[in-house]
Amino acid sequence: MTVTFRRVEGSDPPARKALVIYLMAEPETPELALAAVEGGADIVELGFPFSDPLADGPVIRRAGERALARGMRTRACLDVLARTRALVPATPLIPMTYSSILEAYGWERFATDVAAAGGTSMIVADLPAGERPEVKRVQLVAPTSTDERIRYAGEQTDGWLYLVTLTGTTGARGDLSPALAGLVERARRLVDVPLYAGFGISTPAHARAAADLADGIVVGSRAVEVAEEGPDALRDYVASLRTALDAVGSAR
Repeated sequence: MTVTFRRVEGSDPPARKALVIYLMAEPETPELALAAVEGGADIVELGFPFSDPLADGPVIRRAGERALARGMRTRACLDVLARTRALVPATPLIPMTYSSILEAYGWERFATDVAAAGGTSMIVADLPAGERPEVKRVQLVAPTSTDERIRYAGEQTDGWLYLVTLTGTTGARGDLSPALAGLVERARRLVDVPLYAGFGISTPAHARAAADLADGIVVGSRAVEVAEEGPDALRDYVASLRTALDAVGSAR
């Protein structure tokens, strides 16, 4: 059975640059998600922790280990998703996890329960386009992806295409990846969905540079770090990114 989620975005580019904030699913996450939305986030990703997160850098890996130590298994993460939905009823919420979680929980059961808890879509970081096509999800492509893979991912993706700006794991970097411009150029030729860039974006300067190329950005590791300081700090950090993105939009 194919589960239909509420659509994340249409195929037309959004009116403003999209800001996606990633948070690890923990008991405090609903209040943090609300703070992120108040700061200007358009979409919130909720990380469902996994014991061997190959795509995650040290910050998100540590957050996942902490969440698992606190008992954040799939059912508890779904409860966090439902509580988050109650606080931010109009914001797209996208669980991000790994295929082993769905394998253990049950693919169809997971998709059904995510939708019932208020999930808008999902991201399965290690599940390539073409595998499990019945699992509707946001697809990821990278600088190493072939044109054929990018085109197919664009056809299969749920609402927007996640551009992984670099090879390797998540985490803040000093500079924006130089590979992003080429990846955006190829994706523009091959797909007709919004393009959101992630991995290695952490500062307002990164946000401006990435948004000058793509339709939106995804911020993970730095958001997780700031979230440890509480909702007020996260709200202020997200607002600084929102200001940077809006400056790109107003300059056009």
